Order: sequence, then structure tokens, then C-alpha cells
Amino acid sequence: MSGKFDHIVSDLPHRIYKLATSTKYNMTLQLNTFIHLVFIGFVALFPVVNPIGTAFIISPYFSDLTRKERITVVKKITVYSFIICAVTLFIGHWILELFGLSIPIIQLAGGIMICKIGWGFLSADSNESPAETKPATVVEQDHIPSIENKLFYPITFPMTTGAGTIAVLFTLSADGANNDLSQYLINVGALLVSIIGICILIFLFYVNTNRLISHIGSHNEKIINSLMAFLIFCVGLQIAVGGVVHLVKLSFKI
Repeated sequence: MSGKFDHIVSDLPHRIYKLATSTKYNMTLQLNTFIHLVFIGFVALFPVVNPIGTAFIISPYFSDLTRKERITVVKKITVYSFIICAVTLFIGHWILELFGLSIPIIQLAGGIMICKIGWGFLSADSNESPAETKPATVVEQDHIPSIENKLFYPITFPMTTGAGTIAVLFTLSADGANNDLSQYLINVGALLVSIIGICILIFLFYVNTNRLISHIGSHNEKIINSLMAFLIFCVGLQIAVGGVVHLVKLSFKI
């Protein structure tokens, strides 16, 4: 009995070493998995959110705002974007199932909405900026209320985080699903970090786009705004057509 006890005691340091080594290996593996998922999530979200291109597209809405006002409204847009992405990540599937909706329908409806916005810009008076809703004599503090009701729709949804973002988040969340709670938390945490990274880029580009446009000149700015309006229409049309194609494939099981 004493010999067996002595063997256990003598083997204890080896067992502790193996346990420590195994724990360290698992932590390293989890960290690598976390970093990998953050990278994958960021790479997948960046092209569909496209903060650089979208910043130019929505710039007509901010043409009357001062630097301070622009920062204020962009903060709200960034928060709205994060909320949409987080809600989609956690309960998006349930919301669609509750209303009996599918991703192609979201794409089609979002595309039509964006087309309507682009067409409205294209149809605007050529002597007036599409974002102008108040006369030039309005005091600065009245600029934010004039755009307040547009911050969520259409600027945040569907122009910043639209059907493409929702589809990507659904795919990433499905790939990250895991019965192991610790692994699930790692996957979700990594995707949240990716979303935060994208939101930081949204804030930076949306706030600073006017600096580039200001160097172009007012006449050229109107030309760029018209071009952006056309691109808005084209983006919406592309999204809507994509939704129709997916619906046809689902209907005929192509």
C-alpha cells in the first residue's frame, strides 16, 4: 500500500506537467481559432458593407452638416449598424422564420428600396443637392433634425448594412454554430470583434469623406453626387436581380 502511494506521489509532478501542457495547448488552439474567425469574419463582411464606396454614395446626405454635426450623426449610424449586425447574428434566423421570409426576398425588397433612393437622387433638381431640405439661412443646430429620420432608413439600412450583410452574417453564424458552449462563445465573440472592426471603418470613412470631396470643388462635387446617385440605382438593381435569381433557383430547384 505504501509502495503504491509512493508511486502516485512520485508520478504527481509528471501528471501536473501533462495537465499544464494540455491546458496551454488548448488555450493556444482556441486563441488561434479566435484570431482565424476574426480574420474570416472581417474579410467576409468588408466587401458587402464596403465602407469606402458607401461613404461616397451617402455623402450627399451630409452636405449641409458641419464637422461636429457629421461626427454626431455618423456615431448614430455606426451604432445602428452594430445593432443590426448583432441582432442578425444572434436572432436573425428566428425573425425571418417568424415572418416566413427568406434571404432572396430580403435581397429583392432591399434592392427595390435602394433603386428608389437612387432614382430620387437622379430625379432631383440639378441646382439643388439631394440632401438639401432646408434653406441656407437655417441655423446650424437645425441641420441634424433635418436628417435625423434618415439615419436608420435608408442610410444605415439598406445602404450601409443591407441584405448582403445579413446573408453573410447568417452564413458565418451557421458555420460557427457548435454544441460546445465554450467553442460557441469563442465563435460568436470572434464574429462580434469582426463586426466592431467594420463599424470602426464605417465611422472613419463616413466622417472623413467630405474632406476629399471638399478638395474637388462644388461643381465637380455635383458631378460626383450625380455619379453616386447612378451607382446607388445600379447597386440596388444588382441586389434585386440577385434576389430574383435566387428565387428562381429555389422555385425550380436549379
